[in-house]
Amino acid sequence: MAQQNPRPNRERDPNGNNSPEPAFNWRGLILFAAAIALIGGAFYMRNTPANMQDLKYPEFQIALQEGRIAQKALKLISEAGSPTDTIRGILVQKRGDAAESGVPFRTAIHPGYNKGLLDDLKAYNLTPDIEAGNNNMLVGALLNFLPIIFILLLLYFFFRSQLRMAGKGALSFGKSKARMLARDKNKVTFKDVAGVEEAKEEVQEIVEFLKDPKRFQKLGGRIPKGILMVGSPGTGKTLLARAIAGEADVPFFSISGSDFVEMFVGVGASRVRDMFEQGKKSAPCLIFIDEIDAVGRHRGHGLGGGHDEREQTLNALLVEMDGFDTQDGVIIIAATNRPDVLDPALLRPGRFDRQVTVALPDVKGREEILKVHAKKVKMSEDVNLALTARGTPGYSGAELANVINEAALSAARRGAKSITQGDLEEARDKVRWGRERRSLAMSDKEKENTAYHEAGHAILGCLLTNVDPLHKVTIIPRGPSLGSTMYLPMEDKYTHRKNELLDRLVMIMGGRVAEELIFGDVTNGARGDINQATNISRKMVCEWGMSEKLGMVDYSEGEEHVFLARDISRARNFSEVTAQEIDREVKKLCDDAYSRAKQLITTNRDKLETIAKALLEFETLDGDQVKDIVNSGSMRNPPMPPVRPANVSPAEPAEKPSDVPLDLGGLSGAPA
Repeated sequence: MAQQNPRPNRERDPNGNNSPEPAFNWRGLILFAAAIALIGGAFYMRNTPANMQDLKYPEFQIALQEGRIAQKALKLISEAGSPTDTIRGILVQKRGDAAESGVPFRTAIHPGYNKGLLDDLKAYNLTPDIEAGNNNMLVGALLNFLPIIFILLLLYFFFRSQLRMAGKGALSFGKSKARMLARDKNKVTFKDVAGVEEAKEEVQEIVEFLKDPKRFQKLGGRIPKGILMVGSPGTGKTLLARAIAGEADVPFFSISGSDFVEMFVGVGASRVRDMFEQGKKSAPCLIFIDEIDAVGRHRGHGLGGGHDEREQTLNALLVEMDGFDTQDGVIIIAATNRPDVLDPALLRPGRFDRQVTVALPDVKGREEILKVHAKKVKMSEDVNLALTARGTPGYSGAELANVINEAALSAARRGAKSITQGDLEEARDKVRWGRERRSLAMSDKEKENTAYHEAGHAILGCLLTNVDPLHKVTIIPRGPSLGSTMYLPMEDKYTHRKNELLDRLVMIMGGRVAEELIFGDVTNGARGDINQATNISRKMVCEWGMSEKLGMVDYSEGEEHVFLARDISRARNFSEVTAQEIDREVKKLCDDAYSRAKQLITTNRDKLETIAKALLEFETLDGDQVKDIVNSGSMRNPPMPPVRPANVSPAEPAEKPSDVPLDLGGLSGAPA
């Protein structure tokens, strides 16, 4: 997609592309500075100091008798048509014979009553310069008002372009904000999109139709008017749209769903109509609407009433896509990750004829995505992207791109010349579980408690058969937890068997059971475990029909995707007696899992203690090393001793900082 410009209103050039932003008005700024200079010069030429003192004639006579009138700059100005003349000079303060300071003054003198003024001045050895003043009152008035008029004219020229843009903006609220994507700026093609082959084939069909429409029309078929791309965040919906724009040799407009809605009533509907008018002028063309759920939400579920601005915009969109006056050639491509809140009228055939699901990539798709992003960085020869793809189940395309980027940053911090497999492993763990916090000061008691907690998870992961293989267990704080036990499946999973879920519940209970058996007390470190076990048990009972007492009945309340205006008044579809039975079944599953975990750990307590001591010594163990302890009681290939930070001494227990999370680790693993 083209990058969004902060100015919504742009003029378009003859080719249809957006013109650049208007340059700063340097000419107006120069004219404004010149005006200031001329006005200052005009005031300077008028020779009227700012501190001019007006002396009445009696005061002037007293100053003349005291000798405080200076010979310098003494002038007698006679103005024709004026009833008075003006004498100007310098009024000084005398101490002895030296003039210390002077103040400009002026005195109005009536020529008929002060004929002896020149004689009086000569008596004090003062001879003024006689000047003729301005003999035109109209010219004087113009000189007084000319600076003000000049300033107003310069302000008009300076803000003329801004006034024009303001007038245009006032009339362009209803103009579409759709931006045409320039072909020379978009370099994304279908080669840059991987992991979503089925979705790519469906949208590639649109491109082929636009290039050769007769190939599809000769059999009577028509291209879909709209395509809705649905998928989780980060799966590549917007990237796929950019690839369509890069492949199709047709105009491509892009707009966000939020660009339609404004504070002014009717603006959204007007922008929809203007967008389709632009599309019809450029037909055949493609229009991409990102996050269409911002404008296409279900009508009639608004908390503030049914007749709001968003619904008017949606009605205009529905009419333009398939109404009485519609034209072929304008294809709408929209993207959303909340299809459940869209209006049904928007999803019917004739508007959005086809829904393309952009799902999370499988192991092959993840490898292809990693290869696409690996082209932009320098990889070591021993890097195995297939191994990284197998170890990243449930990762989206955006997360895989972030793994490559984090690996590159990690290699750069080490000063390496290329990315190694270890960098990819660390980046994978960092993206999913957070970064290691080796500098976090923990007391020996807390480390011991964390070690036994994680050892409880790890030993059950090796003893149980219907669980994912153990990948790594660590007591190094990572992300929000003080320790983690990580599991990675051998292959992608799309279904959950009941025995697998029951074993997973047992494995989740391992941390709390280990704390109780070893220390005779429990901590709040199992908070995440309890939450995870409760969610799994409730889904088994309410959604997946895995309870023998409640049977194959759906008791879910739709907590995953809540649409407030629609679900706020929805009542439960089961009675209070059933709700109590659900609670008893959920508790029974958790209690049975806890009892089974306690039995297994009690039987293998010596192995639990060996794993915990190894964690205290080495801090991190991989799955094979834990299996060696469980099977033989020792490790054939122990890890290297950890490198401790220089500012933390293992012999000095540190106080627990106030910002340490309460969760001691819990169970971590890849989502199904």
